[in-house]
Amino acid sequence: MVQEAVFRIEGLRKSFGPNQVLGGVDLELRAGVITVLMGANGAGKSTLVRIVSGVYDRDAGRITLAGQVFSPSSPAEAIRAGVVTVHQNINDGVVADLDVATNLTLDRLNGRGAPLVFNPRRVRREAAAVAARMGLSIDLTARISDLSLADRQMVAIARAMAHEPKVLILDEPTSSLSSAEAERLFQVVERLRARGVAILYISHRMSDIRRLADTIVSLRDGRISGIFEDQPLDYEGAVNAMLGKKISAGDISVRAATAPVLHAANLQLTPTSRPFSLTLGGGEVVAITGLVGVGKTALAETLFGVRAPVSGGMTLDGADYAPRSTRQAIERGVFLVAKDRGENGIVPGFNIYENISLPFLKRISNFGITSRRSERDLARTQIASLGVVCRSERDEMSTLSGGNQQKVMVGRWLTQASRVLILDEPFQGVDISARRDLAAKLRASAIGRATLVFVTELDEAFEIADRILVMSEHTLVGEHRNADINVDKLLAEIAGQHQMVG
Repeated sequence: MVQEAVFRIEGLRKSFGPNQVLGGVDLELRAGVITVLMGANGAGKSTLVRIVSGVYDRDAGRITLAGQVFSPSSPAEAIRAGVVTVHQNINDGVVADLDVATNLTLDRLNGRGAPLVFNPRRVRREAAAVAARMGLSIDLTARISDLSLADRQMVAIARAMAHEPKVLILDEPTSSLSSAEAERLFQVVERLRARGVAILYISHRMSDIRRLADTIVSLRDGRISGIFEDQPLDYEGAVNAMLGKKISAGDISVRAATAPVLHAANLQLTPTSRPFSLTLGGGEVVAITGLVGVGKTALAETLFGVRAPVSGGMTLDGADYAPRSTRQAIERGVFLVAKDRGENGIVPGFNIYENISLPFLKRISNFGITSRRSERDLARTQIASLGVVCRSERDEMSTLSGGNQQKVMVGRWLTQASRVLILDEPFQGVDISARRDLAAKLRASAIGRATLVFVTELDEAFEIADRILVMSEHTLVGEHRNADINVDKLLAEIAGQHQMVG
């Protein structure tokens, strides 16, 4: 028997200025059912969650909870009504300066019905009960700031579940959890489902989805693009709907690699992932694709010396390569255009030429004095080559559009010769025109190095790559030459229906 929808969203719309983020979303959550929401970056998932949790107002549409109009003006109001959200940003769910016990009972200590006097013993007693229900084995007196990222996530989830919610929204809840911690979470979520809680579970991790999903809803470009309820669930169809059905291979001239440049043998990224091997050759552009959270950034950072692999080894031009820092990687000619230019790339207060020269100041300095002329010459060359729209190389980065900032970030690492150029989601937040400019420049300059590009969107892989590799669960699971690709097979590998490759 199909359960009645306890939570219903109808015609939900939201725009920020001229940018429409949600274009009429209809969604139903039923009691005792786990609905998984899948969507690529920029699909509108975060905006949807923030409206439902009382952070944003909606422009249009109707939301009802148990048949009554639901229009929270704040997260606290949403929680009181029984709609509780655990956001992807862990810091939204915990207070770093307080201990675990206080965090777990924080919502009972303020607002309506809160005790007038703070009783530490009562707080610890109530917190212990919450922790026991969650299976949380953490010192309740420990400060949140002293905990690991995974433990903070578990505390945030336990705090949310202490509310006995009618509707629970979990936004990428296992992104920072180990397999054992994720298993504890799954058991709690399943108990809540058995108690009749309606659960919206937002995730790209196919292992989570296969374990928990009763229904899958795909969101693309602010609209529902697919609903999958029939058993067995069509995981491949859900991924296809999320990425878009009009996926086709790119129209590029595929090049074969020359001599091997970088080789990784039996590389293991996490203690529980399968080892894999990888070879990158000179002159070729290789794209690694897969859903968010499958290990693409972890591999990029391993190659660049940010983190060490669990096991396995690497060679660069036939010599051992085991960088212990980014400086060592750069000295060996391995460069990384990092994901999230705002956090890991640009210095907003610096101008264009200062941003471009930043990693290579030693190379353009004499006796410790930087050559400003060399800095400006390098910047002008990249501005002209990549078509950066600006007045001059003296413009501050904060005055540029997102697409032009990204061009500068790529240009930074093209000013010097490299053996391996790694780009982690280089087209994120970049319009189609800028994306194609960057792709053309990267292919045109690829001779003499190996180029490795990490992308989530398949269209981006088709536009730039000679070879496309598929990543799932922190290992490589598929390889395709970018000519006459079997797209159905590629999508199946992304969806987790694959055989491991060495």
